[in-house]
Amino acid sequence: MIHSLFLINASGDIFLEKHWKSVVSRSVCDYFFEAQERATEPENVPPVIPTPHHYLISVLRHHIYFVAVIQSEVPPLFVIEFLHRVVDTFQDYFGVCTEAAIKDNVVVVYELLEEMLDNGFPLATESNILKELIKPPTILRTMVNTITGSTNVGEQLPTGQLSVVPWRRTGVKYTNNEAYFDVVEEIDAIIDKSGSTITAEIQGVIDACVKLTGMPDLTLSFMNPRLLDDVSFHPCVRFKRWEAERILSFIPPDGNFRLLSYHVSSQNLVAIPVYVKHNITFREGSSQGRFDLTLGPKQTMGKAVESVLVSSQLPRGVLNANLNPSQGTYTFDPVTKLLTWDVGKINPQKLPSLKGTMSLQAGASKPDENPTINIQFKIQQMAISGLKVNRLDMYGEKYKPFKGIKYMTKAGKFQFDDIVCNTGVSMLMY
Repeated sequence: MIHSLFLINASGDIFLEKHWKSVVSRSVCDYFFEAQERATEPENVPPVIPTPHHYLISVLRHHIYFVAVIQSEVPPLFVIEFLHRVVDTFQDYFGVCTEAAIKDNVVVVYELLEEMLDNGFPLATESNILKELIKPPTILRTMVNTITGSTNVGEQLPTGQLSVVPWRRTGVKYTNNEAYFDVVEEIDAIIDKSGSTITAEIQGVIDACVKLTGMPDLTLSFMNPRLLDDVSFHPCVRFKRWEAERILSFIPPDGNFRLLSYHVSSQNLVAIPVYVKHNITFREGSSQGRFDLTLGPKQTMGKAVESVLVSSQLPRGVLNANLNPSQGTYTFDPVTKLLTWDVGKINPQKLPSLKGTMSLQAGASKPDENPTINIQFKIQQMAISGLKVNRLDMYGEKYKPFKGIKYMTKAGKFQFDDIVCNTGVSMLMY
């Protein structure tokens, strides 16, 4: 299936390559570099690039392109999911998935890739299994391996590989038994100047950290499971019970894992947690423009909106911005024309605002359109879709574990446009 894997940094350098079936020349990445040059943003590179003899399937994570080379047609999402598993495994092993971390642990990286793929086909992708096969690097283990010439590869086959529950190792024991679940939702939205929603959707995940002794069997139920649409489960979830009862029943892996991811696309279910009142004006023949922006919370159920960051790509004709923030600090880059306002936490009693003037080039024509406003934010202890966990039960073990649920909403691509949508149906093309 996968013949080769190339890792490419932000500068366009191939800093690591791995081949399984046969060696594929680096020149095949020239097709990827051509597509990268045509893309306006790094994340806009097409995920599937056909070439005369291969297909290039890539993902961008942590400013690194993971490019898989395929010789025959395969389901692209299958390869993309595997590449994401590779990134998650590196992050689990090294703490971060950066070029420096990969280069510092290049031996472990090659050992992991050798175990994760067998002759180009996925074999062991569960972190629990891999950690029994290949011990995570530590300073002491690295020193011992350097002196003795040994490797991190274990001598015994993982016990999970021989059981009916391959994602969980046997003989797990903990002094403190605990299970934590994080419901994290990311909202993408485009809103016009009047405050009407042009498009909105929610991408959600439930991440788990389970440290339980033995072989526990868990059930997780929701107050409103019908909200969940387009759901993707971890292999441990019993899908038939979910279809019949809308209850998650599973024997969990040991440690950290992603239980499920979901998508909410119905606009009437997507609440907009912040609003923006903005007025950006440029006059024909004038050397100055006016910038006026105020934002506040909306439909947050009393939860605080934190880590607010506002950014806007101003027109090329803007030389400088002289603005007065009522809260936080702002910066303007005269080269890239990027205006950034670090607001912090929104106080509903005193809404933050950014007002002032912009200096334009002499003789510059009025910009054809006003810039868009992009916002980043976080809201703790709230799932914007309204999803709530009802209860978590455990069977198969006699002890009582400590259980915790945490919610968080954050902005994805959250954008306010300086247009007014008057039509009943809006169509966006990407």
